[in-house]
Order: sequence, then structure tokens, then C-alpha cells
Amino acid sequence: MLMTHLSVPLSSLSLSLSLCLSVPLYFSVSVCTGDITQKGYEKKRGKLLAPYIPQIQGKVQREFTVQNRFFFFYFRFGCLKREASSQALLPGSKHNKTRAANTRDERFRSDLHTEAVQAALAKYKERKMPMPSKRRSVLVQSSVEACTPPGKTSHSPPRAHRKLSRYTVCILWIVYMCDNHSAPPDVTGLSERSSLHVERPQVASVRGVSRGYNHHTSVMETADGVPVNSRVSSKIQQLLNTLKRPKRPPLREFFVDDFEELLDVQQPDPNQPKPEGQQMSPLEGEPLGVVTNWPPSLPAALQRWGTTQPKSPCLTALDNAGKPVYTLTYGKLWTRSQKLAYTLLNKLSTRNEPLLMPGDRVALVFPNNDPVMFMVAFYGCLLAELVPVPIEVPLTRKDAGSQQIGFLLGSCGVTLALTTDACQKGLPKAQTGEVATFKGWPRLLWFVTDGKHVVKPPKDWHPPLREASNDIAYIEYKTSKEGSTMGITVSHSAMLAHCHALTQACGYTEAETITNVLDFKREAGLWHGVLTSVMNRMHVISIPYSLMKVNPLSWIQKVHTFKARVAVVKSRDMHWSLLAQRDQRDISLSSLRMLIVADGANPWSISSCDAFLNVFQARGLRPEVICPCASSSEAMTVAIRRPPEMGVPPPGKAVLSMSGLSHSVIRVDTEEKLSVLTVQDVGQVMPGAVVCVVRVEGTPYLCQTDEVGEICVSSGSTGVAYYGLPGMTKNVFETIPVTSSGVPISDRPFTRTSLLGFVGPDSLVFVVGKMDGLMVVSGRRHNADDVVATALAVEPMKFVYRGRIAVFSVSVLHDERIVVVAEQRPDASEEDSFQWMSRVLQAIDSIHQVGVYCLALVPANTLPKAPLGGIHISDTKQRFLEGSLHPCNVLMCPHTCVTNLPKPRQKQPEVGPASMIVGNLVAGKRIAQACGRDVAQLEDNDQARKFLYIQDVLQWRAQATPDHPLFLVLNAKGTVASTASCLQLHKRAERVAAALMGRLNTGDHVALVYPPGIDLIATFYGCLYAGCVPVTVRPPHPQNLATTLPTVKMIVEVSKSVCILTTQAIMKLLKSKEAAAAVDIKSWPMVLDTDDLPRKKSAQMYKPPTPEMLAYLDFSVSTTGILAGVKMSHTATSALCRSIKLQCELYPSRQIAICLDPYCGLGFALWCLCSVYSGHQSILVPPLELESNASLWLAAVSQYKVRVTFCSYSVMEMCTKGLGSQTEALRLRNVNLSCVRTCMVVAEERPRIALTQSFSKIFKDLGLSPRAVSTTFGCRVNVAICLQPNRLGKLAEQGTAGPDPTTVYVDMRALRHDRVRLVERGSPHSLPLMESGKILPGVKVIIANTETKGPLGDSHLGEIWVSSPHNATGYYTVYGEEALHADHFNTKLSFGDTQTVWARTGYLGFLRRTELTDASGERHDALYVVGSLDETLELRGMRYHPIDIETSVIRSHKSIAECAVFTWTNLLVVVVELEGSEQEALDLVALVTNVVLEEHYLIVGVVVVVDPGVIPINSRGEKQRMHLRDGFLADQLDPIYVAYNM
Repeated sequence: MLMTHLSVPLSSLSLSLSLCLSVPLYFSVSVCTGDITQKGYEKKRGKLLAPYIPQIQGKVQREFTVQNRFFFFYFRFGCLKREASSQALLPGSKHNKTRAANTRDERFRSDLHTEAVQAALAKYKERKMPMPSKRRSVLVQSSVEACTPPGKTSHSPPRAHRKLSRYTVCILWIVYMCDNHSAPPDVTGLSERSSLHVERPQVASVRGVSRGYNHHTSVMETADGVPVNSRVSSKIQQLLNTLKRPKRPPLREFFVDDFEELLDVQQPDPNQPKPEGQQMSPLEGEPLGVVTNWPPSLPAALQRWGTTQPKSPCLTALDNAGKPVYTLTYGKLWTRSQKLAYTLLNKLSTRNEPLLMPGDRVALVFPNNDPVMFMVAFYGCLLAELVPVPIEVPLTRKDAGSQQIGFLLGSCGVTLALTTDACQKGLPKAQTGEVATFKGWPRLLWFVTDGKHVVKPPKDWHPPLREASNDIAYIEYKTSKEGSTMGITVSHSAMLAHCHALTQACGYTEAETITNVLDFKREAGLWHGVLTSVMNRMHVISIPYSLMKVNPLSWIQKVHTFKARVAVVKSRDMHWSLLAQRDQRDISLSSLRMLIVADGANPWSISSCDAFLNVFQARGLRPEVICPCASSSEAMTVAIRRPPEMGVPPPGKAVLSMSGLSHSVIRVDTEEKLSVLTVQDVGQVMPGAVVCVVRVEGTPYLCQTDEVGEICVSSGSTGVAYYGLPGMTKNVFETIPVTSSGVPISDRPFTRTSLLGFVGPDSLVFVVGKMDGLMVVSGRRHNADDVVATALAVEPMKFVYRGRIAVFSVSVLHDERIVVVAEQRPDASEEDSFQWMSRVLQAIDSIHQVGVYCLALVPANTLPKAPLGGIHISDTKQRFLEGSLHPCNVLMCPHTCVTNLPKPRQKQPEVGPASMIVGNLVAGKRIAQACGRDVAQLEDNDQARKFLYIQDVLQWRAQATPDHPLFLVLNAKGTVASTASCLQLHKRAERVAAALMGRLNTGDHVALVYPPGIDLIATFYGCLYAGCVPVTVRPPHPQNLATTLPTVKMIVEVSKSVCILTTQAIMKLLKSKEAAAAVDIKSWPMVLDTDDLPRKKSAQMYKPPTPEMLAYLDFSVSTTGILAGVKMSHTATSALCRSIKLQCELYPSRQIAICLDPYCGLGFALWCLCSVYSGHQSILVPPLELESNASLWLAAVSQYKVRVTFCSYSVMEMCTKGLGSQTEALRLRNVNLSCVRTCMVVAEERPRIALTQSFSKIFKDLGLSPRAVSTTFGCRVNVAICLQPNRLGKLAEQGTAGPDPTTVYVDMRALRHDRVRLVERGSPHSLPLMESGKILPGVKVIIANTETKGPLGDSHLGEIWVSSPHNATGYYTVYGEEALHADHFNTKLSFGDTQTVWARTGYLGFLRRTELTDASGERHDALYVVGSLDETLELRGMRYHPIDIETSVIRSHKSIAECAVFTWTNLLVVVVELEGSEQEALDLVALVTNVVLEEHYLIVGVVVVVDPGVIPINSRGEKQRMHLRDGFLADQLDPIYVAYNM
């Protein structure tokens, strides 16, 4: 499909050939926006290809088919007409045929559906998709006893280097697929949509061309990669071509904000089927017959049989071996119920008041293997005129749905629970020995109903036997689709009428024997096995669920043994008995006159019925005794097929088009078609009832005869209300159906049954689904049960358990998305399961024409169970959404089913810079520019100003104030490691200069490789004294030489250093054997250790001829992985020091604490330059020491009573994480931060508001002022642009209680379009941005358009440009990206002030004039930094900042510790660090995909789950996303799991 450019047909491509193609082709993808440069790319290509070259020649076939056994298959990115595509496809491959012809036992399947599914799959080729890669330990999953075969251990193997990274190959494959198109696959949605309508209602997407890709072909392609002209007429071809060409937008669009992203609304397909029949007329059941001696109420019937036929058997209970343990007679039921009724009314009291009054609700908590005690309790309550509320036994405090049951009991005012002695003993107990209160439950008194606890009533006491009234008889619970539990009230008269109707419909007679497999507490099990049976003095054989699990044939054996006339079962019970029937030869079902299938409304019930009949017809089962019925908790029995003796029309079967059903239209089809649903009728309407079918949504209009709707019933035998929920009751129990003209069809209210169906020929009722299972996707309706049936037909027995599949929909991006969850068999292999999953996706796609959003397999026995087997769907959905499902396999397919993404942004033709200025003037906006105070105007007694060179300042201080302390370095214990006064520093610098002068020439570059300390500062000044150019380099980490040493080597080489100065320890390290493994140690330049230099001073100091000369080089690796060295002249160095001195008010009498790395940027300036220039004392805290003592920095600040301190985000994070719970201990150690006036975070990024706020909040208890923390901003071109919070006029008046003036909230969607739109706090899509500090003296800032280079207006997003005397003078080198950065340091505006020379920071931001005034009374301009241009991701024509996506992802699950995103060939890759057990890894895949779709309208291409600490972070605490990307592609991350959202 996608491979149209290859001349070979796909089917003939062997896997090996396709790989051979894929590897070279991967590299021919042109470099797309935001990717590496051509040069870096060539290099990377060579590196990546190197290991594979030998494999490609000859080994590929073996590698792939045997070792990795990959299953690739490719997905359509659009949807074309099925018939056309099917003709283009070849018959299934050999592999497929063997599967299809697999001789499984024919009895275990619905032949119709399975054949349809197999045929559908055969229509697909063996389409391969990249299989997720998983660390071994994840394969052994949570349910170890279920998954680990005996004798196998579940530890993970050593992490060996794999020959070929599975995910590298997968991505190569994806790229290969891209490259077989001229344009990349439309995974980011860079497409235009045509208005072509096809069979599936999604709008076909037409491939657009993204920037950076050459589109050579003249033939336009459709989404399936098929040349359009081979499919459609030239007229449509013209239409497509015009859609391709962007029209020139009308003028007004230049002035209208178009950032309101509108989600694509699905337009209804004009060709979709519509109902054509006449309006249906309500269908009436036969009248209820009049019976002469019918008892006036159910208790009256019990009294009659209990007194006239006391020996007659009522109920036989079985044990788990299938042996009858007790038969309850009618006499016993009558006397025991009387005893219980008397005890409840007269013997239970609180404070001498009876505990219960007639009409009170009582919970019945009985296990499923004790029907006798339940029946006694139920009738005991009826005799006492109490209202029984039967519920399940809560086994643990965390039972699925247990909390909701508690809410129901609370709302019903239940205070008493009846149970058995054995059950009460098994309930969880509190420490007092009483039954524990379950979560969400009211406080209950538990009463045991066993004999010894009940009292015999006196002779003169008789229970009141009244005629059936409209009072509540009992409350049946029901769980809704969302998981909430409602109580349905049934009145005495409805209960009696329902028994009457069932008796008539089923032809029940006195003393018949009935076998009941269903739950006797609710629905059909209660109606047939507890109520109607007593009405007719029938004998019930109750088969407990626990027995069915051990012996699925037990119910058939009991029918045979007791010659039962009726059996009440579900299709599951029939299916189970098929699996076990071989063992039994001598059973006969000839006694049955009626086999009631209670879930006859299920689509797969027909296959169970057919298969069951197939096998058991030989054992006496007559076809006509199978009687499916349809019922709901609200309406009770709706319809039932009558037994054969009633002379009813023969049963019906409908073969319906799935496509029609999805539009709620009935279209009869032929069984040969693939996408059909075969349903059986559920018989005729109940006696005395009127049935109609109404539209599902909105006003209940009657449906047309060929339309599917919700079945409604009006009769005296339905439920009455939802207890305590009048609003919902009105909607469901008091519906008034109306004709198309709006006239009510009856004055009697109808009850909605939540069954979807229609009335067929012969007045037979057909049900095609339930409201609970209804999933409306893109305007089309699908039924969860149908999807389950399709999934089951794909060879279910091998990989998953038949009854353990859940299908539900979740709402993502304003539409429902289908999720399929199944339990995987423990013996199914990874590859087999994955293949089964991919076949399920194809089958559902083919048969239902709907994409599956997520398919997950979980270990056996881990899905939440409903009380009698089955899956608790709402609880499963809840677990999926909160990330606690713990799947062992996940396949997400957002590309196929998310079709409503907003249209990609089309770039408008650029508006010129002149028009922009005019536009801003017209709009009344000032040009966005701001400046710090004018340095020339500032008069201060700055003695250092006299000196042109920083080294001269040091010499002056050494003479003027020789003993003045400048530096004090602390070690991890908090004690002083070393100090330096002015004179000491000068002397040490002299020694270094003397050592260099003999060996080096003036102007040589010298690398200083020192740990943070005085040595680094002394050698820096020593180099200046000797006329050398110092380059500070972070020393390699002794434990991690392999990754840190190459960086040292690179800086030394790139900076052209002729000498390395270092300590003895590091010198040994550089030349060690370990170092030799990482770099070529022979190529180091001269290395000098400065530990023991002779005490001699140089003859004379070097004096630079001009202050414009180079003072030092500042090297740093950017977050995008680019190593850049900037040149700092002596002029810039002095200007930087003066500007910081003025801004921070630094004088010799001041002390400041610095917890920063001293190697580059502002950290270096504060550590090495500022103290010498301003004369203040710097307390230096190396950040590395915080790893062993997190409180070191704060303790030092407190001890030295420091007013100004600097730190980095990583230091702040270490303190919040490491000390968050220790503030009390710190207070006891007298740590007090009230002295801090300013704590500045040094950063080259957008301020991290969440971190600074949590830091302020945590340390508020230690006296830290909430106003103290502020941020700074600098970058490569100018290391200090903003510093110090603003002490502004209004702020001073407001005092500390005033709001933080420096935070604004912007609309994140507008930012994607490079616009700033201010919104209120808390509004949707709002993003808080904090001002980056006050602009330094002498610094001017302007905001410029990134493309036109024209100035922008106030509050417009653009690139921040800076002009200042302390700008760096240029790049010394930019490793790998030279050409891109030529204009960074000297660029001019294209319009307006075209004279000033600016430096481009490479950061996006905006200026905003605030209401605040500064000291001079001027209005304050706040600078907001949004993010680095290099880091931004261009997706779907919009600009995304990685941090915004990452923030959303981190919020999506508690176990995500950190996240980083990057793009690779237009795929968005999300890497998350998992802080928790590995079994949570796969939970994250869906949550990450969901949140990015919801909040950013992007589809995630790859989700990588890794261990904590894998995402690389630099010394400033910034994520190194490009390093991460390289590590991912080179297979160095050792991920826990990699998922491909294909």
C-alpha cells in the first residue's frame, strides 16, 4: 500500500530484502527542520551504518527471521474505499493460509463470524509493524504464578550489547516507509484534507508536502500512496491539485488572529444509509390471562405452599463437588422466614427503640454458594415488610465496584446487613474484631441469620399478609457504564405481575423442576429461581458459580439427574460445557422443554446456541427448546422466545450489515459478506406489555421500521424508579414516546430498557446491542459486544482467554476512542501475542470499519472480576485511565483513528517589517524594546573603574588591601577547605605566571582542568599575568571517564589549547589506563601540574596593547548538544563585572554565597571575576558536595548570614527533593534563612516556576521570604542580560502581602503560532510565565521577528536581541554548526533603528510594559523568556516548546519522574523515566499518548520508558535532549520498554 514507488510488488519483497533497502534508504531522508546539520548528519550516518554493513551482506535474512523475529506491518494513514483496495491486494501469504486452515475443533467457534474474520484477514497481506521492544524483566510480569512457567526464574539477564537495536531498526523501517514516499508519512498531520467522501465516514486525507522534503513526482498521491490518477477521474484530479496549491489569503486574514485551533469536525457522509421505512407502531404482547386462584401477593403464595404442601421441595443446594447438601422444603422456608421476620422486627433494638420499622431497607450479603440462607432472608424481609437490598459479598476492601455499592447502601439508608455465620467469619475484620467498614460504606450492624440467632415467634404472632401494593418490595442494584451503582426499586405489584407474566410466557406449572445457573440475587436468576418458582411451587436446583468453575458440565448433569423441565443459563455456561463435554457420554437432555438463554441479546449468544445444539442434539436436546430472552434491570424481562408447545411462529435469524448498523439502519445482507452481524430473535413481547423502539438521543421519537433504537416497555411488571435519583428516574422510567409529529403515543409512561434493537417480521424482537456497550466514534455507533466477538474470532484459544476480553471507549480529543483489553495466556510468546494483536486490529478495521485506539494484553487473572466471573468493565476502564492496569503488551494506533486533529497551520506569506511597524502604530502598540540603567550616568566611588584590565584590579587590591578576604571554599562537611585574601591570590597567580612564561608564548590558549576551588581562580589570573588565554574546563568524572573525558578532549582540541594546567590527581587520571580506553592519551598537549610550583615571581607582568584583546574563552555545551566557545575581550570582562556590581550592589564589606559550577557563563563570572572586581567576599560552595550533604548550601547561607546568594536549578532541585521532609531537623540545627534578601537562580532557559515556588514554600518555615527567590537570564552571546528582582515603587508600598507582579498567564495555543495572548490564571490552556529578572545596567533589549528581522510590538513573541558593552565579541568556534551562527553577534534590524549592532540570543520571548515603576519613577519593562529557538519542535506547521509537552506528560502519572521529548524524521519521541516498578512501564504508553493528544493536538510516534537518571542533564540542570536522541538511536539507553504508536 505505502510502497508505490518501488517497482517490485510488496508481496515479493522478502523481509531481508526490505531490510537491505531500509538501511540505505533511511539515510537518504533529507534533513528536516529542527534536525542535525548536513555535516553532523553525514558523520552520524557513517557511525550508525558501520556496525550493520557486514550484516547486510548475507546475514540479514537469518538475523531477522530467526534471531529477532520481527513483525513489521504498515498502517494506512488514510482510508480508501475498501472494494478498490481489496482488488489491489494479493491473496494472503502462505503463513496466513496455514493459520486460516488451522484445524481447530470446529465446535468451539461461531463458524459464521470466524470465517468472516479469517476472510477479512486474508484480504490483508501479512502487513508488518515494528514490534515494541521490551527489557527481559518486564516479560515476567506482575502475576508471576500465572505467567512464569514452573522452573523458570524471573530475573532479568545482564544488559549485554545487542547486535542491532530493535528500535533503531524499527525507526529505520519507519523512515524507510517515509522514504518510499516523496513526502514523509503523515504522522504529524502535515496534510491538507480533500473533500472526497468514501465508504468510511472519515475524510480521506491527501498527502501534503512538508518543508525540507523534495517532491519530485508529478503524480499526486492519496493517503494510501496510490497515484490518484489510477483511481479517480481527471475532474477529481484537478480538484486535488487545486487543494494542493495554497490560495493567497484574503487581506483581512493578516489582521485576524487565526490561532483559535478548530478541531476537525466529522462531516456526515452524504452517502451513508438512512432509514427508509414507515414509522413503527407500538407492539402489544398477548393479554395477561386471568387465573382463578392466583395468590394476592408473593408472601401469600409462600404461606399457601408452606402450610398446604410443607414437604414439597423448594430449593436444592449443591456443594463444590456437585453433591446435594440441603433441600429446603416449602414448609421449612415458611417457618424459617417467619422466625427471621419476627426476630428482625422484635428482637433488634437500640436504646429500647426497635432498630427496624416496616419499609426500612436491609442489605442481604450472601455468598453465591448459599441460596438457601438467601431465600430465607429474602422472604423473611418480605414477611416483615422490610425492603431487601441484595448485594455481593465484599471480599477485600478494594473489590471492583465495592465503593459504589457502599454509596448505594448509604443513599438507601441501610443500617443492618444480614449474612451467614460462615460469611461473617470470612469478612475482613477491624482490630476490635468487628467487621471492618469498607471504603465508602456506611456503618452497618451485621446480623447472622443462622438458626441459633433467630427466635421462634409466639403462637399469636402472624406476619401481615397484604395484597400486592405499590410499596417497594425489593431493591436490585445495577452498575452503570461509568461504574456508578444505582438501586432499582421494584414494587410488590410489579413483582407479582412479573411472576404472572413469566408464568404465562414460559408455561410454568406446579411442581416443575428448574435448574438455575445464574446469580440468584438479581435479574433472571432472582426472577425465575427465587420469585416465580415460589409462585408456582417449583423445585429449583441451584448451581453455584464455584461448582461451574470446577465442573462446567454440572448443570447438564443435574438436568439429567433431576429430569428438569427448564434450565436458566447464560451463553457462557453453554460454551463452557462444550469444552468439557467429551468426558460424558451417558447424559440426556430430553427432559428439557425450555432452555432459557438469559443473555440472548448478546451477539455471540447465537454462536453458543448453535454450537451447543450441534453437540447436544445427539443427547436428546430438541432445537426448539432453546429460548433466548432479553431483559434489563429496569424493565425486567422484555421478551422471551416461547416454548414450542405454545404454537408460536418459528425462530428468526437476521444477517445485518455492520455498516448499516453503525448508522442505526437495518440493512439485510448476505452471509458471504465480511462485515455482517448475525443475530437471533429474542422471541415475543411479554404478556400484558406494550413495546416500542425510540431514537437513542434527544426527544424519544418513534423509530422507523428499518431503524435501530432503544427498546421501551410499558407494563405493570417493570421497575419503578432509581432509589433517591428522581432526575434519572424521570428520564428512564417515565419516558413518553412521541410520533414524528410530536404526538405522545400513549398516556402511560414507558421504561427505557437500555437494549438497542428493532421489531422484525412475525412481531419478533431483535436486540443488536446495549446502551452500556454503545461506542459512538466519529458519529458512527459500534457495539462493544460485536467488537469482542470479532476479536474472539481471531484464533482466541491460543493467545487469550475467551471470556476475558473487555472493550470500552475512552474520550480523547473530543471523540470516543476504542480500547480493547484482553487477558493473555501465560504460555503465549511475545511474538505470537503481538501478531494476534495486529490481526485483531486488521479484523476490527475490516469488519467494523473503525480503528482501534489501544489494544492491551494483561497477564492472566489480573483484570477486575465481576461477582460471577466476567470482567468488571467500568473498573477496567478506570484502571486504564489512571494507569494501574499493568499490561504486558500494548499496541497504540492513534494514527489510524484520530482523524479530527486541527488542520495543520499554513504559513501565511510574510508581512514585511515596515507593515508590522505601521500595524503596531495603528494598534497603538509601542515597539518592544527596553534597557537597563545607563552606566555612564551612574556615579559611584568605583575604584576599579580606573583599570582597563581585571588582572590590574587584582594587583591593586593586593597592594591596597592585602589581607582582605576574597574567597572561602567549603567542603561537604561545611568546614572551610581553603581561603584566599587579595595578596594570597596575587602571589599564587604570580607563581603560575612564572611557570608559564618560560614555556609558552603570549596569546597561547591554556586549558584549566581543576575541581571547583581557589586553584582554578589563581591559575586563571596566572594566565592573564603571563599573557595567555585561559579556557576553564570541567574535569572528567573518575567514575565515568567513558562519557566525560571525550568532552574534555574535545574542548582542549577545539580551543587549540597548547597546554593543560591541572592538579597532580587529575594529571594521573588523564594519562591512566582507563583514560586510554576512552581517548587517545598520547595526543594530549603539554600537561603541567600546579600543586607544588616554586615560589618565584615572573620578571614582569604582561600588559595587553589594547583592551579589545581576548581575555578568556568561555566554552559550553548547549542543550541541543552544540559545543560553542565565545570570545570575551578585556573590555567586555570589565563591563560585565561593573554591570553586575551596580545591579547587585556589591561592595568590599559584603558577603555573597555562590553554589554554581565555575566553568562557563555567569557561574564562571561570579566565581572568578566579580569578587576581584568588586572586592566582596565570596563563599564558594561546589554543587558536587551537595550530593553527599544536601543541606550544605543553605546551612552556609544561614551560618554566614548571607543576604545575596546564587544557585542553579539543579541545586534548587536537590534541596527541594533532599530536604523537603527535613525542615524541622534543619530548624533544630538553627538553620535560619530570614537573612536572605535575594536568592538568584542562574539559568539560560525559561524560569521554572513550579520549582521556584515549591522551593519558597518548603523553606518558608526556615524564614525564607516568599519574595527572595528570583531568576536570571543569560546566554552564549551575553552571559548576564537580566539579574536581581525589581524593588519597584508599588511593590514597596504593597509590602509582602501584595501579589507577585512578575508572573503572567499566556495561552499555550497562541504561543504555538508565535503569538502572545494573555489570559486569566486557571483558564484552559494557560501557561504561567515568570519574568526573568531586571535588565542589567548598560544592556539594551529588543524583540525581533525571527524571519524578517524587523522589530516587534509590545507583547509579541519574537527573538530576544541584546546590545551591551559586555556582549561576547563572537564565537571562537561552534563545533559542527559553523555556518548557522555567522550573524549571531553583529546583526542589524531590517527596519527602524538600522544602525545599532545587536547580538541574537537564540531565545524566543516578549517584553511587556507593566504598571510597576522602578526607583527612577519609570514604568518597568518585564522580559519574559519562552524558550530556546534551537530546542523548539516544528510539528504540523506550529512551534512547540519541549518543556510544555514534558510538563503535561509528567503530570499524567505519578510514577513518571522525568520526561524529555525530541523529534526524529517528523516523529515525536517521548522518553519517560519510570520511578516505580517495571510492571507500570506499559501503563504509561496510553497515558502519555492521551495527554499529548488532548493538550497539544499531537500524535506521539514513539514512547520510550527508561530507568530514573537516564535523561542526561548538564551542570545547569538543563536536559540534553539531543544527547538523549543520539543515545536512543545508538541503542545506549537500555530502555524498559519502547512502544511504536503506528
